[in-house]
Amino acid sequence: MATEKQFLRSLTMEKPQRSAMKRLERRLSFQGIEKPRFLRIEEREEEMGVTDERKKKKKKNKNKGPAQKRGDSPLHLACRSGDLLQVREILFNGEQSGNLRGLISGQNIEGETPIYVAAETGQVELVRELLKHSDVQSASIKAKNGFDAFHIAVKEDHVDVLTELMSSLPESAMTVGPSNVTALDTAANQGHIDVVNLLLETNASLAKITRNNGKTVLHVAARQGHVEVVRALLAKEPGLNFRSDRKGQAAIHMAVKGQNVDVVTELVRPDPSVVNLEDNKGNSALHIATSKGRSAMVESLLKVEGVNVNACNKQGETALDISAKKRSEDITSLLRRAGAVAASDRAAPASPAKQLTQTVSEIKHDVHTQLQQTHRTGVHVNRIKKRLKKLHTAGLNNAINSSTVVAVLIATIAFAAIFTLPGQYVEEPTPGYRLGDAYIATSAPFVVFFVADSLALFISLAVVVAQTSIVVVEHEAKKRMVSIINKRSWWLTLVTTAMGTIIMFATLGSMCYCIVYQKMEQGNKRKLRRSFGGSQSRSLSGFDSDSDVHNSSMYVL
Repeated sequence: MATEKQFLRSLTMEKPQRSAMKRLERRLSFQGIEKPRFLRIEEREEEMGVTDERKKKKKKNKNKGPAQKRGDSPLHLACRSGDLLQVREILFNGEQSGNLRGLISGQNIEGETPIYVAAETGQVELVRELLKHSDVQSASIKAKNGFDAFHIAVKEDHVDVLTELMSSLPESAMTVGPSNVTALDTAANQGHIDVVNLLLETNASLAKITRNNGKTVLHVAARQGHVEVVRALLAKEPGLNFRSDRKGQAAIHMAVKGQNVDVVTELVRPDPSVVNLEDNKGNSALHIATSKGRSAMVESLLKVEGVNVNACNKQGETALDISAKKRSEDITSLLRRAGAVAASDRAAPASPAKQLTQTVSEIKHDVHTQLQQTHRTGVHVNRIKKRLKKLHTAGLNNAINSSTVVAVLIATIAFAAIFTLPGQYVEEPTPGYRLGDAYIATSAPFVVFFVADSLALFISLAVVVAQTSIVVVEHEAKKRMVSIINKRSWWLTLVTTAMGTIIMFATLGSMCYCIVYQKMEQGNKRKLRRSFGGSQSRSLSGFDSDSDVHNSSMYVL
């Protein structure tokens, strides 16, 4: 015990003695003595770096009252306490000082304005007084909870305050809160039937406004089980019964999730066909009530005329299949007494809507398959196109190379032919010639040959230059060049074939004529040789031998 007293006294020591205190604490911890709670808090604050100023601030906040914590102004406090005289005095002083608008629109830490505080506490006289100096903008300022003065009055069921607000500022009824929640949504969610009737009488179109999730005010009232609100809404807007949210669920789907059977009765009274509405998953109200285990709801739904007890959802399940999966014997017995069967036992054909859905799905699948096949075919065609282009380019290059080789050969032969003339040259002074001239230089055939040979040389050189400079780079130039070569080649082939044919037949005809003529001459000479005698025959024999040599040389040529 003495050790504990020393330990407690050490807590009041100055900072230089803290090290000794820590050693003592470590010793006590080894002895199994638990540290006091305030000491552990102090150590944790020291570790976190809490300064003395922060400690003082915390103590100061403890001494603050609720008004100081909320940051209320004097006008807030007067409205919260319901002091009408003080409110008027503050407003009068603010009007004299020119700060009236700032007083009316002033917000505390929670974002609440004076009129918000007055509406929340149900101070009708204060609200009336504040409305004299307010407009729609200042009255619609929202607190941090997303509500303005009108919405908070709806939530607190202050009908008199709402009447006063709507008489002065009718536009305030159209304001929305978080998630696009209207004042009518708030009243329906709370079950304030007087507020709902007041809002519907003022503006029945509020019932048609949906939340961000697509739910109407009827969805909210049906889910919460407020029968009177549901009845009032359907009396004003019967079409709300068939409005669905983003999940495809109508108010009947929301009602069977609750516990109030009377809500379902009210919903099916205007039009019993609403009981067979399906959501996006194909579930009717009977499917949902069965999955939630609401036997009373299932029994109420089965009493509705025209209910489809064997409807299948998109998973191919009936209400009986769901109850069997959930192992709910009470609901299973109710469904069997109503004639429900499992989906596997059904022999009825699918509904037209489902058949249409299935057909559309098959068409979409076929179209998707065709598109994929078209894409694959296009890819294959592109590959073939690239290969053909490569082959075509290779063919063009081969044709260009071949024509280049031919042009080079022609140029070489033409160049050599100019400097290699046939016949003999003048070696001795001769009239009309110069030494070294060819005897055929002045003949007309040689001039024609020289001109043609020069043309062949320069044309071949031009073709070689064009193909090695322009055609090699330009693909279109290659195609044009090959097209020109192909067209000219046909004409050259035809002309060459015709000329060759003429020359061949002329040569063959000349040879035949020479041979026949030689044979005829030899025959005539033999006849002459027989007609003449000895000496004459010998003299003729020398002549015959000379003519034979001449004819044989002609034959050889």
